[in-house]
This record gives sequence, structure tokens and C-alpha cells, in this order.
Amino acid sequence: METVLIVAILALMVIGGGLFALRVRPPDALVLFEKKGKIELRRGWLYPRHFSLLLKRAPQPIQLDVEAAASGNLGVRVKLVGSVAPALDHLQALVRVGGWNDEAVARAAEQAGIYLEGLVKEYAEQAEIQALSSKGLTDFLEQRSAQFRERFGLEVISLAVQSLEPADAEIAEALRQQEQARLLEQTEKLNHQARVAAAKSKYQADEEIAAMEHALALKKVALQQELLEQENALAQKRLEDELARNRMRLAFEKEELAVLKETPELLVLTPQAVRLAEASQSLKNARTVIAFSPQDLAGSDLLEFFQKMLNRALEKKESTPPGIAE
Repeated sequence: METVLIVAILALMVIGGGLFALRVRPPDALVLFEKKGKIELRRGWLYPRHFSLLLKRAPQPIQLDVEAAASGNLGVRVKLVGSVAPALDHLQALVRVGGWNDEAVARAAEQAGIYLEGLVKEYAEQAEIQALSSKGLTDFLEQRSAQFRERFGLEVISLAVQSLEPADAEIAEALRQQEQARLLEQTEKLNHQARVAAAKSKYQADEEIAAMEHALALKKVALQQELLEQENALAQKRLEDELARNRMRLAFEKEELAVLKETPELLVLTPQAVRLAEASQSLKNARTVIAFSPQDLAGSDLLEFFQKMLNRALEKKESTPPGIAE
């Protein structure tokens, strides 16, 4: 019984010691440990706190106010802001610069700020003061951002130049006026280019419109000419048709005249004779002549009446002696 109690006590001591020595890794932290003289990263959720180093993965801010000297020993004030974070592939350099403690990232960031200040001064010394610019300094620092990983075990998250201006107010004002004049000249040049481009566009548009109007006018003339030709052809066709009708009418009248010459007694039955009789009504001693066509008199009582009258007149004339007739 005593043995079991001792074993239980020892087990509780082991479990208690384990719980005291082990910790759960936070999601936003790195756990480092040393193995064979090298710094490595623990991947598990539990780690022994006495044999590990816990580092925050949150970015460490950097803010610098640097006074540098440009070419000609003219002072320049530069304000930089940025942030750095531990570089997972250069943890050895991070521990070497920042030490084996939870402030390793902050200490490495301080050392990186000192190095960054030197880079700013190096950039300022390479050019004249009017040639310095925020963009040029940013490009210069980004080209050397890889050195922060190798030297300090830090990864540059962001880096920006807040301001870059001469330390002398008169020089700053002169540069400001020079920049303003440059911007005004550039603006005027852009406006001139825009006006030239607009004038060219307008000229091209006018030429295109003129060409289209000319083509439209030519097409209109062609259509008018075609319409005129069609009207001429139609008039010619009408004239030919009129001439053909006149020729047919003339031929018909010639045939009619030939028939009347052969049979004069049909003259009184012609429509011309009727019209002549109607026209003679206005003359003195005029007589009315009525003409009937054979179709009108066919089967008519009037035809029998005229035939009887003509027969009686012929019989009376034949029965009268010649002397009495005279």
C-alpha cells in the first residue's frame, strides 16, 4: 500500500512538473530553441518554457528623424516610418543581434534603425540637394532591404519617407519655388500638348466631315443624274407610245376613209356627220341629221318605217308621167 502511494505521489509530481514546465504556444508567437549550436523553430503547440524562447510575430514599428548632409555640406532633414518583423529564415541573425530574450525583436529593430540612418546619409551624400527626392530615397532603401534579413534577421514590412527637406528655411523656400515653377512649366507643357492634340483631332474631324460631305454630294449628283436619265427614258417611252397611237389612229382613219370612198352611202352614218349636223344647228336654214349605226337599227320599228317611206316615194315617182313631173 505504501509503495502504491509513493508511486502515485511520484506520478503526481511528474505531471505537476510537466504542467509547470510546458506551455501552449499562442497563435501569433514564435517558439525558438537551440539545437547543436543552431537556432530552430518549434512547430508544435506545446513547448518547454525553460528551454525555449517565445517571440511575438507582430510587426515592430520604426520611426526615424535623420539629419544628413547633401553635396556641398547642405543640411537635409528626413523623416522615415516603417515596420519590421522576424524573418523566419534568418532567426540565427535575429538572436545574435537581439539576444536570447523576449525583447530580441525590439533590440534588433533599434540596430536596424541605426543602419537605416546610415543608408539615408549615404544617399544624401551622393547627390546635390535639389536632386534629392522622397521617391529616390525610397527606391534606394528598397534595393537594400534584403540586407536587413541577413544582418538583423528582420523582414522589412513597410518603409516610407514622410518628409525630405533642406534644414535651411531659405534653401527650402527656394527649392519649393523651383519645384512650383517646374510643375507650372510641366502643366503648361501638358496643356499645350492637349491643345495641339485637340486642334489636330478637330482638323482631322473637319477633314473627315468634308470628305464625307463631298462623297455625299457626288453620290447625290449621281443619283440626280440617274433620276434624270430615268425621267428622260420615261418621257421618250411616252413619246414613242403617243407616236405609235397616232400612227394607229391615222392608219385607222385612212382605212375608214377608203371604205367611205367605196361606199359613200355610209357617210351619213358616221359620227363625224352627226357632229357636223349638231354644229350646223346654229346656222340659218339648218337641218338636223340623225345617224344610226347598223347595230342601233337592227330589229327596230323605225327602220321599217323609213323603208316603207322610201318604197312609197319610189313607187310614186315611177307612176307619175314625165311631163307632169317636170
